[in-house]
Amino acid sequence: MIKVIGVRLHERGKAWYFDLDGLDLRNGDPVVVKTEQGSEFGVCAIEPTLIPDDRPELIRGTILRLADEQDEEHYEENLRLETEATRICQERILAHKLPMHLVEAQYLFDNRNIIFYFTADGRVDFRELVKDLASIFHTRIELRQIGVRDEARMMGGLGICGRELCCCSFLNNFQPVSIKMAKEQNLSMNPGKISGTCGRLLCCLNFEQAAYEDANRRLPSRGDHVQTAKGEGVIEGVNLLKETVLIRLIRDDESEPMTLPASEVTVIHERGRKTSSKESDDSSARPSRRSSGRCSARSSGRNKKEADQRAAGERKSSCKCQDCSCPQRQNPADAEIIHSESFDPEEENADE
Repeated sequence: MIKVIGVRLHERGKAWYFDLDGLDLRNGDPVVVKTEQGSEFGVCAIEPTLIPDDRPELIRGTILRLADEQDEEHYEENLRLETEATRICQERILAHKLPMHLVEAQYLFDNRNIIFYFTADGRVDFRELVKDLASIFHTRIELRQIGVRDEARMMGGLGICGRELCCCSFLNNFQPVSIKMAKEQNLSMNPGKISGTCGRLLCCLNFEQAAYEDANRRLPSRGDHVQTAKGEGVIEGVNLLKETVLIRLIRDDESEPMTLPASEVTVIHERGRKTSSKESDDSSARPSRRSSGRCSARSSGRNKKEADQRAAGERKSSCKCQDCSCPQRQNPADAEIIHSESFDPEEENADE
């Protein structure tokens, strides 16, 4: 077993495991670590734990030492240099007219490498930009394209709940989130309410999904017929958190809906129940009538097509010009398509 500790580099983002190498560290200690790129500054974010010897891929690097006051001052100086590097890189991006959005710049702790993170809609040819930046900073330059979720994690901020973004505080890995989760949790489909600062679906939709799935399996659905102490009724709404149902009793007079605990009702007719044999016999007889309707619709469509062809022949015979490309000698729809294809400048440039 290998004893490791989780370290969050640059005090934000995902926490990576690093080999303690015999050091005694605790959560919150500033450290200097060694990675494949070089030395970096970080803060311990996960308490020491043990990893099997056959899982070395989980370890990012090794802890070099506990950061002292001089290391922290050097880290603060790098932060000031990163601000200046971001400004210079943004100016060069505008000069090269590249369709990319610069997120931030990061100096490695040993100042041997500068990494620029950016977002873009597609692939960007930034080779000239890299050469330009290398001539300015005289060091190794790297440009990395990231997604909108990683951008939100790096920039930080507050969510609609008023707390710090989950991806910036404790969330290490992004889990897939689907619109089905929002529907199962009876949330509004308003994009402004179910989307985070990154523009994607809220990561917290995944936190309570298992509880909602369990409640959906146990509780009755909307539209089910149930038996209550006051009689038979139909469910008009379900509150998954309180595990209550809104029921309207089936009576001759219109009754007001009432709210009851789901444990006090018994389902007698589910909304998706199978039809009886009599109903299935009736339904089997209906397709023949619908099929005859479709046949009549097809015949009427055929008659309409033949009428259009006759009208087109009359227009063709009434035209006195000898130009074969005259719109009157063709189908009007075909004339429009031929016109747009012949004079589309984008397609002409593509052919060249």
